[in-house]
Amino acid sequence: MHPSSAHVAFDPIPAMGRWHHARERIVRGSGVPATFLRPGGFMTNALDWLPTIREGGYVLDPVGPGRHAPVDPADIAAVAALALTEDGHQGREYVLTGGELFTVAEQVRILSETIGRDLAVRETTTPAEAVRPRFPHGAPPALADALTEGFALMRADTAGFRTDTVERLLGRSGSGARGTPTRSGALKAADARAFVSDLAGLACRTPLPDPA
Repeated sequence: MHPSSAHVAFDPIPAMGRWHHARERIVRGSGVPATFLRPGGFMTNALDWLPTIREGGYVLDPVGPGRHAPVDPADIAAVAALALTEDGHQGREYVLTGGELFTVAEQVRILSETIGRDLAVRETTTPAEAVRPRFPHGAPPALADALTEGFALMRADTAGFRTDTVERLLGRSGSGARGTPTRSGALKAADARAFVSDLAGLACRTPLPDPA
C-alpha cells in the first residue's frame, strides 16, 4: 500500500505531483506488489484554521472561488484496509476525494452555523500568507513554492474535481470515524456534523473574540 497524491494525475503535473510520482516509480521498480492511493486534500486540513479562528475569528483563504472535495482520512483508511485484505487491487491506482465540492467560504459558513458565531473569510494576499496556516514557522522554499502552485491551481478550478471511488469501492458513501453519516462530503451541513463538532470544540476551548 503506497500513499500518494491526486496531484500525480494532473496535466500538467505540478511539483507536488512530480514528487509523489517519483516515489511511485521507485515502488513500481522494486517489484513489490502495491496499490497506489491518490487522495485529494484531507478534510482535516481545516484544522489549520484553528489559530486564526481562536485569535481573530477568521479563516485565511488562499483559493477564493476554487472548489474542491476534501476527503475524510477515515475513508482513505477504509479503502486501504479493503485493498490490503481483498484480492484484485495490486497495481491499481485509486484517486480518492470527498463526495461534495465546496469553496473555503462555503465550508467556513457551515462551521459558523455549527458554533453559532460569525467567522470571517479573508483571502490571502501573498504566498507567505497562504502557506502560513499549514507551516506557521515557515516552510522550506521548494515546499512553499509547491504549496503556492497548488493553491493557484485550486483557485483556477472553479468547477472542481471529484471521484466516486470511495463509494464504488466501499459500497457506501463515505462515513465518519465513529460510523456517522457521510463525512467525505467535505463540510456539507447535513453530513459533516461529527467532524465540524470536533473542530468547533477545539476552536471554542479559547473564546472567540467578540465581533467588532
